[in-house]
Amino acid sequence: MPVKTGKILAIDDNEDILFSLKLLLKKHVELIHTETDPNKIPELMKNEQYDVIFLDMNFTKDAISGKEGYYWLEKILEIDPNAVVIFITAYGDTDKTVKAIKAGATNFVLKPWQNEKLLATLSSGIKLRRSRKETTKLKNKQKELIAQINQPMKDFIGVSSGMQGVFNTIKKVASTDASILILGENGTGKELVARALHQNSLRKDDVFISVDLGSIAETLFESELFGHVKGAFTDANKDKPGRFEIASGGSLFLDEIGNLSLQMQAKLLTVIERREVTRVGSNKPIPISIRLICATNSDIYKLVAEEKFRQDLLYRINTVEIHLPPLRDRLDDIPVLTEHFLKQYAKKYNKPVKGITRGALKTLYEYNWPGNIRELQHAIERAIIMSDSVQLSEDDFLLSMKSGKVDDLELNTYNLDSVEKTIIQKVMDKYNGNISHMAKELGLTRTSLYRRLEKYGL
Repeated sequence: MPVKTGKILAIDDNEDILFSLKLLLKKHVELIHTETDPNKIPELMKNEQYDVIFLDMNFTKDAISGKEGYYWLEKILEIDPNAVVIFITAYGDTDKTVKAIKAGATNFVLKPWQNEKLLATLSSGIKLRRSRKETTKLKNKQKELIAQINQPMKDFIGVSSGMQGVFNTIKKVASTDASILILGENGTGKELVARALHQNSLRKDDVFISVDLGSIAETLFESELFGHVKGAFTDANKDKPGRFEIASGGSLFLDEIGNLSLQMQAKLLTVIERREVTRVGSNKPIPISIRLICATNSDIYKLVAEEKFRQDLLYRINTVEIHLPPLRDRLDDIPVLTEHFLKQYAKKYNKPVKGITRGALKTLYEYNWPGNIRELQHAIERAIIMSDSVQLSEDDFLLSMKSGKVDDLELNTYNLDSVEKTIIQKVMDKYNGNISHMAKELGLTRTSLYRRLEKYGL
């Protein structure tokens, strides 16, 4: 005996028609409701989710035009946009069929019907309904996942004044299409800033494409970023769009842009200026519309001064600059970051860890964090994996150094100028020549530091 499937609603002002329909369908479907009064449709749909609705086109007010049928079709679709509605009428023609489909009906059945044809139409309608429900379910799940992923400033937290300044800048510029350059050391969260800019922009419903320029071989640069056509080179077996093309309509994040050679910088500049790409092996330019966000951990201005980075390209990519402070300059954020990562990894690894001791927190404060937030994240993840306690202690952290102090100096002289030069050199090496960080560590103004650098030829 075949399995009955589907819930059906049939609305027609002719009770004989409804009786015949019910007699035919009750052997094939799990439920069938019939009704002569279309005004009861909203109440019926409120109490039951129907897989297919058979709807008469013409009720007593209007015998042949079908206007009442179109009216109730619109009402049904307002209640349930995924409803599968099949019109039934004795007055069928091509124009009515086309109009019905355009209005949102799924199919059209003429009276008197052929049983086999009506059952086939019903079966198709039930399958369509299931497909629509599954599609809606997947879309809702996708929206939920995207909402979680795109939660404003997700995993991007901080209470320090430095980070509040970053957040305020993001809020000001996110809704514009201004090109953004994010500056900061490795592990400070440059991609999180880029994603926050995209998620709070007018392009948030489109794609966000991230490209690590440092990981792309120069020989593949054009193919990866601009695409290629089939036969452009030996392994080009098919047409392939580049990252710029894929990102069109959304945001493109170019990380470690300071690593590009001058030759690649020139090609990138051309694309940014013309707002079009040409795939390798083709002469046809393709228009693009992107929000460009770039980042680097290099001293970009030093590279420009050394003629290793094009100044005209810098002008194109840094309409607004966002400077991300290193973790050692935002120690106020260590407690909130620690709590965030602790909850995250305790849940991930199903560990009972609930907090951190004062001694452990003191250890985190005193450490220099050369790897910044990424290093803190990994340190907490490892500590949670290895810990058997409900609280992390200082013994759970294996940090390479216990303080942020400059390494002890071996002095061969007590000449003050020589000692000062040695200290400045040490700090210069520590911060890779970053003047702001050096001045802060040494307790000097930038002007005073510049004078000393000039004095000692550093």
